[in-house]
Amino acid sequence: MTGDRAEFPANGHLEIACDESGSEGEKLIGGNTDVFAHAGVRLRADSAAECIQETRNRIRSPATEYKANHLLREKHRPVLTWLLGSSGPIYGNAHVYLADKTFFAIGRVVDLLVGRVGSAADGDAHRDGQAQAMAVTLYREGQATFGREQWTAFLESFNDLMRARVSVDSFFQVVDAMSLSGAQGRVGEIMGRLAQARPYADDFRARLLDRPKMAPVLDPLIPAIVQAVVRWGEGGKPVSIVHDEHYTLTQGRIARLQASFVAPHPPGGRLTGLRLVDSRSDPRVQVADFLAGVARKIASDELNDRGDAELVALLRPYVHPSSIWGDARSWSLLGPA
Repeated sequence: MTGDRAEFPANGHLEIACDESGSEGEKLIGGNTDVFAHAGVRLRADSAAECIQETRNRIRSPATEYKANHLLREKHRPVLTWLLGSSGPIYGNAHVYLADKTFFAIGRVVDLLVGRVGSAADGDAHRDGQAQAMAVTLYREGQATFGREQWTAFLESFNDLMRARVSVDSFFQVVDAMSLSGAQGRVGEIMGRLAQARPYADDFRARLLDRPKMAPVLDPLIPAIVQAVVRWGEGGKPVSIVHDEHYTLTQGRIARLQASFVAPHPPGGRLTGLRLVDSRSDPRVQVADFLAGVARKIASDELNDRGDAELVALLRPYVHPSSIWGDARSWSLLGPA
């Protein structure tokens, strides 16, 4: 059940089954999980059903619905290595997009606030590269510069600002205190730029309150779906998605997401439809649920320096190269070779 069992309809239209693990909406800091994972699987329905049945036969649990935690139990390790292995049922027909939630939040700090200040001062040239570099610097040096307590308070305050749970004044009190701490080097420079970003924060907060149902800027689910379309639609191929039901995927957001692919979407891919199903009704989505769940746990363990070398190596071929990840050590093991 490898590549020859994938679904390639005669018209070239692909339907990819997707599910996520670790989603807590826009709560990126201080939640129950530190990694978000979104899996996409390209299998025929009968092949996916065979995969689920084989998994059940190997695990032999009386549970009516199998989840990733069944596969992650040590006694079922051979089943997990079979599922992910090169001779397993999904190898070559699945991918997983990972997001380190803390790095994702810091990237949004830069994108929404610092990046705009830089753009206004320096022009738009190389803005994306500069923003990425600033996000990496803050991620890798912020806590060491300000201490764990102050750095965590800053991230939590920003997270709450973007969720309209604290005022702009409250957030910039934290920023001003950090700016006055005398931090040197690149981190100090970036925080100085952030201290100048008050007008952009005021503008964003006003738009958020005016349009409370606007697309969430801190939820990694939408970027993950975009990357799934880009991954499977390389060269401009049409892709549709069947996705497990998720409260953030409202009909309005699905429509806006689909509209964003009307023009050619670099580097390719066209989203022709996205429909929501109960994962229990579609074995392809159940397989995606397996992959997302085990990927999140394997990646989180590696991020926290307690990784399992064998499982990390098995996961690596599935990891999307555009995953949002700031830790160099763990990414050297998780990221595509």
